[in-house]
Amino acid sequence: MPILKARERTEITITLNGRPATGYAEPRMLLSDFLRQELGATGTRVGCEHGICGACTVRIDGKAARSCLMLAVQADGRRVDTVEGLAEEGKKLSVLQEAFRRNHALQCGYCTSGILMSLDHYLEINPEAKEEQLREVIGGHLCRCTGYAQIVDAAVEAAETLRLNKSVKA
Repeated sequence: MPILKARERTEITITLNGRPATGYAEPRMLLSDFLRQELGATGTRVGCEHGICGACTVRIDGKAARSCLMLAVQADGRRVDTVEGLAEEGKKLSVLQEAFRRNHALQCGYCTSGILMSLDHYLEINPEAKEEQLREVIGGHLCRCTGYAQIVDAAVEAAETLRLNKSVKA
């Protein structure tokens, strides 16, 4: 019987929430596992591991993506943003996170980070988003606790706040 050798591990360097981060991953390690196990970004949840539930959603080079569908080695040299990086430097919560808090848009919280990341991306590219569009974005996520009503309310409130903030700055 042959002796099994330790699996090859590759050094991976990414920009995590605006800061350089390095860890090691086996060639088949998922980005979601790399973020949690190697870099300690445990806000990224792992649910279905098939890209269906949305709990693992992060932003890769600015675009929302399921981290359970990407290998860690594919992220080498890229920017990855997780829920830990949503709040601006020195602030406690982002506009979106604050809206979730005010509207009680989470219960167990397992799906929340992925929903926040998808909504954050969508509101950035579509600041004029209306309720129907926000429902569509949220529809790509599974939540077993809330029934989505409070999540929709929070998303609509955040969109309105972001529009108001934009018009005040203009």
